[in-house]
Amino acid sequence: MLNDLRIFGGRANPEFSSRICDYLGLPLGRISLGNFPDGEISCKINEDIRGRDVFLVQPTCPPVNDRLMELLIMIECCKRASAERVTAVIPYYGYARQDRKDAGRVPITAKLVANLITRAGADRVLTMDLHAAQIQGFFDVPVDHLYAAPVLNEYFETMLKERGLRSEDVIVVSPDEGSIKRAVVHAQKLGAKLAIVDKRRASAEVTNQENIIGGPVEGKIALLFDDMISTAGSICGAAQLVHNAGTREIYMAASHGVFCGPALERIAQAPITSCVITDSIPLASEAQSSKIKVLSVAPLLGEAIKRIHRNESVSRLFS
Repeated sequence: MLNDLRIFGGRANPEFSSRICDYLGLPLGRISLGNFPDGEISCKINEDIRGRDVFLVQPTCPPVNDRLMELLIMIECCKRASAERVTAVIPYYGYARQDRKDAGRVPITAKLVANLITRAGADRVLTMDLHAAQIQGFFDVPVDHLYAAPVLNEYFETMLKERGLRSEDVIVVSPDEGSIKRAVVHAQKLGAKLAIVDKRRASAEVTNQENIIGGPVEGKIALLFDDMISTAGSICGAAQLVHNAGTREIYMAASHGVFCGPALERIAQAPITSCVITDSIPLASEAQSSKIKVLSVAPLLGEAIKRIHRNESVSRLFS
């Protein structure tokens, strides 16, 4: 039974919250969110949640600071309204790239944000495809970490089958060494071989793609997987490298389409057939393109929410 379950959505991705509720057959919780004249965020829950199991859906996508602060205020509001349990549903976790002290005098911001969410009153966190899996350990509350891989793999399996292509025609490419584990999982599921692009970072904004390890990629359909596409520099550079090596077709795929800076221009100019992302982050109107395909992970998160509410296993979703 889902009688005690309440789902509320922040302003980051309201359509996504509605899709989750549609999957569960529940109405979206009534909440009023706004801004005072000086920019401060106001919040009011417009229904009784005393003793309820509450889930707050809010990706911390751009503008990251506004979305994060709104999530913290929503958590605080629900705790003061005597909710039995509050789960922060964060399809995209911002500040995840600052997950370690890799230079002198820099912060570990992923840990700071985890502390803020916990201290605000979240009893648990549900998220998807963290930039680094060890971020789960930054939280002092339970974290359920989902993966968009089943949704992406199903899309490509269907596409390949419809075109009469075999696994031998496909090569899964990791755009850098940090995505190797992710690429291995996709390659095993699709029955494809693996190649790795050797990426060298020149600065925080500039990367250089130099070599391809593994393969061969010539004459293959290349599938490039990453957790997020931010400025698209790395993955488009990798796409250009495998294109120069003679691939037949190239598809890019990522769990989170952040698309900031020159990302859309780079994708438009890249030698790819399409860029496949999920709806964890709302796609801006200016990002609408025939090259960009959006898959919904709302049913995946909806099923996870139902299992958490019923105290059932979430990991079995990926068994």
